[in-house]
Amino acid sequence: MHPTIRQTNNDYTKLSIMTPHHIYGLIGYPLGHSFSKKFFTNFFLQEDICAEYKNFELPQIDALTQVLKEESALQGFNVTIPYKQQVMPYLNELDAAAEAIGAVNVVKVTRCGEDIYLKGYNTDVIGFSNSIRPLLQPHHTHALILGTGGASKAVDYALKQLGLTTCFVTRTKREGMLTYEELTPAMLTLHTVIINTTPLGMHPKTEECPPLDYSLINERYLLFDLVYNPEKTLFLQRGEQAGATIRNGMEMLIGQAKAAWRIWTE
Repeated sequence: MHPTIRQTNNDYTKLSIMTPHHIYGLIGYPLGHSFSKKFFTNFFLQEDICAEYKNFELPQIDALTQVLKEESALQGFNVTIPYKQQVMPYLNELDAAAEAIGAVNVVKVTRCGEDIYLKGYNTDVIGFSNSIRPLLQPHHTHALILGTGGASKAVDYALKQLGLTTCFVTRTKREGMLTYEELTPAMLTLHTVIINTTPLGMHPKTEECPPLDYSLINERYLLFDLVYNPEKTLFLQRGEQAGATIRNGMEMLIGQAKAAWRIWTE
């Protein structure tokens, strides 16, 4: 940890060199794209919170056991791709939303002596709902969810709570879902909300986008991409060019991070 410093009369005075009382973190693989460490590090500095946020890049989910053993000050952690579902067997309890969704992105760690109790939550729902709600119009009644990972389950849950009918689109045939090849013009015309929950278009592969017929997109559409780096993926660029309303995942990410902090410190 760097020394804590404060500016006084244009001079920086070292206050103290602190060992963080608490540690928080992120598990996933890979983590080069992650926003969380920067967000929480800045947040701790701004709020004078004596804590540290670490990235735990785990090639396999079973490495979580060793992290919990070695990091005795770990109070909670976020969960990202590909472990939002794989982490669940390691948890002692799920809150109602995480259980209904079937995916976890926040874990609170409670310690009592040598015992560790892990409770899982899903704050993706909060972040996504708060970000998309102001953009919805009366004709936005049907939504396509591109992808079937852990984040897609939170999106599906949130959209249904907001009153929309949803349909999953995936690359390979699955029961109850459409493939991109099965997505007819009529289906695309009906579903004027399209949510990309896949990593397509994420840095550094910014030239990729979901294989849709973008010629059918117009100003009635709302395109939402959970990717936030780059700020405008090719998916969003093509939607914007067609007159659609667009939004990336940054606001959602900030919202879910703030909700995670409330859970860890409540």
